[in-house]
Amino acid sequence: EKAKLLRSQPAQIVEPKGLLYVQQREFAVTTPKDGSVSILGSDDATTCHIVVLRHTGSGATCLTHCDGSDTEAEVSLIMSSVKSFSSSTGCGRLEVHLVGGFNDDRQLSQKLTNQLLRAFDLQPEDVHLVTFCVTELNDREEQDIHFPIIYGIAVNVKTAEIFPATFPEKGPDEDLRSAHVLTGAPLTNIYDAKTEQLRIGPYFWGPFPHVDFWLEQDDAQILQNLSTSPLAEPPHFVSHIRSTLTFLKEHPFPSRSLFPDRKPRIYKKNEEGLWEQVCSDKI
Repeated sequence: EKAKLLRSQPAQIVEPKGLLYVQQREFAVTTPKDGSVSILGSDDATTCHIVVLRHTGSGATCLTHCDGSDTEAEVSLIMSSVKSFSSSTGCGRLEVHLVGGFNDDRQLSQKLTNQLLRAFDLQPEDVHLVTFCVTELNDREEQDIHFPIIYGIAVNVKTAEIFPATFPEKGPDEDLRSAHVLTGAPLTNIYDAKTEQLRIGPYFWGPFPHVDFWLEQDDAQILQNLSTSPLAEPPHFVSHIRSTLTFLKEHPFPSRSLFPDRKPRIYKKNEEGLWEQVCSDKI
């Protein structure tokens, strides 16, 4: 019933004001007291799942975009991050919302759904499954091709409302963050709710293998080889991958070009509610 209700809502366009956008293999956690961020969101999920974990007592809310790389470790990480904001709250319970995936040919969505359910089941705490809109419950068919119905969601940290969403602005350092994922990064926390700062990096990788070869390929080749579900990707998938590969080519050694001082790139919301970079020497 809950999945049906969620699927029937049109995707809302979420503007950057007050938004913290979470990319694949990133997570962010905050509370209703946050003066900078009121919405957490992520999209472009095909076989990936977006997970929202919330404690009803403290209102602490975590959103992450899982791709099945290390589901058990990821679930432990988001559980401890939400619990760290909820330890002093006597009442309330942990609620989880799972959205994403579809009936893809390789059954990657189904596998991820099972992994997530198992990982939450293994937690010592009780976790209440409130929204389950994944895989076959998020699938539509068009001329024998399957697609997800919902590609992205947002959660309002203050009201706990969850809704289908798209995001014209995906926040600062989009290519850098995507490059981190493409080079095999683990799930990474990008936000410090206590200081209300978005912290990116420091990230380190070596030269990306065959980057020139990939950049020479046409769109069809990139789509076929670098997507888990080529037929269901959003239209900007290839340009996004090209942009990330170009970034990797320009920065084969980020320790030299991007993070010479080994410090994160730090952003805070300005008065307009948009991210603005903070000079690291002020911290």
